[in-house]
Amino acid sequence: MHILAVDDEQSILDLLQAFVDAVGDNTLETALCATDALDLVARSDTAPFDCFLLDIQMPGTDGIELCKILRDRPEHRETPILMLTAMSDKSYIDRAFAAGANDYITKPFEIDEMRGRLALVENLVVSRKKLIKDSGTASVNSGTEALNGVIIDSRPPLHEPFHIKNVDGVIGHQALENYVSLISKKELFGSSILAFSIRGIRDLFKQTSWFEFECLVTDVSEAIAACLENHQFLISYAGSGTFVCILEEGWLPDSVELTNKVNLILQQMALSFNDGRPMNVSVSAGAVIRLVWKSGDRAVDALAQAYESAERESQRYGKNLEDFWFNRSA
Repeated sequence: MHILAVDDEQSILDLLQAFVDAVGDNTLETALCATDALDLVARSDTAPFDCFLLDIQMPGTDGIELCKILRDRPEHRETPILMLTAMSDKSYIDRAFAAGANDYITKPFEIDEMRGRLALVENLVVSRKKLIKDSGTASVNSGTEALNGVIIDSRPPLHEPFHIKNVDGVIGHQALENYVSLISKKELFGSSILAFSIRGIRDLFKQTSWFEFECLVTDVSEAIAACLENHQFLISYAGSGTFVCILEEGWLPDSVELTNKVNLILQQMALSFNDGRPMNVSVSAGAVIRLVWKSGDRAVDALAQAYESAERESQRYGKNLEDFWFNRSA
């Protein structure tokens, strides 16, 4: 991997350089401030960066603002960004993940911890490069490509999460797992998890181009975020038409009431296919799961429980609808 580390302490950069030299086939460039970092990113004579390690407290533009700047650039919307900082207060963690950070490591860091985090990032980078290579000349709009004259579907599978752009409060699913795993038991007390699933998602996936599907998922995320805007929250798209939400500040919502609000907004959006046909999109919500006394792996498990609960509710809704029409026709 080609890594850029940004920190105003030269001793930290020297330590990172020694670490990277010792652990694998990676290259590291360093910068002492955001301005120098952006100059390195803009250089055309070097390979693009595969990963960023950013300190938060720096003179001028801090690491969280630098993270936002990088995320606004199309070439780095998906690039892993790890915050490497002494700031352990939850407010900094919240701001960093909301700005687009994938992970958050506090100083002084353990060498084994850093090795493990970078190994995960490297696997992510390798998988992404392979996906881009395998896609070949795939059309961005259709998600298809020709192979020996035969049109095949080259878009990612339905279950695979992807990055949603420009929706406040929406972060990557791996980032959400890292966030929940990082926050301590005390700081999660009173928080809850709720997931929403798009009804009939498999049929919608079959009927849409990749571009249409991305727009659909983005629109649904905007509707969910609009219903949560008066509260502190983070949302991730977890794949298969399901969105997982962390709700903080002790808020325990009525899932039925919240589902109705989301569906009302979706109805007002009047989503449609490219040919003008209405999509008639709606969602189901699962059970609200409280994170009382859950942390680390148990809190991450709660994300999976919320996901499964929303999918079950969506499937139950579909079955009830089928039974209704069957009984009507009978």
